[in-house]
Amino acid sequence: MEKVQIAYEFLISQISEKPKTAIILGSGLGGLIEEIKILERIAYSEIPHFPISTVEGHGGDLIFGFLNAVPVMAMSGRFHYYEGYDMSEVVFPFRVMKLLGVERLIVTNAAGGLNEDFEAGDLMLIEDMISLLPDNPLRGRNNDKLGPRFPDMSEPFDIDWMEKTKSEANRLGLELKTGTYIGLQGPKLETKAEIRYCRIIGGDAVGMSTVPEVIAANHMGMKVLGISVITNESIPKVAKEFTHAEVVAVANQAGKKLVELVKAIV
Repeated sequence: MEKVQIAYEFLISQISEKPKTAIILGSGLGGLIEEIKILERIAYSEIPHFPISTVEGHGGDLIFGFLNAVPVMAMSGRFHYYEGYDMSEVVFPFRVMKLLGVERLIVTNAAGGLNEDFEAGDLMLIEDMISLLPDNPLRGRNNDKLGPRFPDMSEPFDIDWMEKTKSEANRLGLELKTGTYIGLQGPKLETKAEIRYCRIIGGDAVGMSTVPEVIAANHMGMKVLGISVITNESIPKVAKEFTHAEVVAVANQAGKKLVELVKAIV
């Protein structure tokens, strides 16, 4: 928390507007930045104790500005457990957000399709999630100033916000699927057996991020909304292996729909 405080003090000295809404941009989903009236762009490398994103398709900046006249901050690039960071580092930015006064968090990601009804390029509203990660960001001594020892996770995504998102998608004429997101450690893509397993336990999409962020945000009392861009159709529906480059390419293409929806949500 000392490091979080130092990062907060640096950022508060750099920004002109404190946002209450934060947006996390996943692989290939950085197009939203073009829609933000940017006031400040701060590289992660400039922020004391901040991790650095090492993944292709992820930027490395905190963006502060206005989206549809609403003050927001956006993370262009996130941090993953598989990059070698521990969980406290993965969720470090969200602790800083809490000190900045952020109350609402929109998480986006590029996710592999598990549901046979999904097609590449679909948007999926995340209604629930399953963690298959080997660690938890709340493990260790609890900081009661941030949240309770045993936070309720029965509704990790805000129900009212989800209903409004469905209404906005309908108004915009955007098809919005719904489903459960499964978080895996990575960085390898899944075997066919692992995909079957994830489908059996109730997954509709699978990825390597988001879960730690949502846990930390709920612990701190933030309202959370999650949206996945489905980057490939399910195996065995399509008996084909996928590469990260293909994932980013589909996310870039489908990102336009996501940008339109996030702008409406904000």
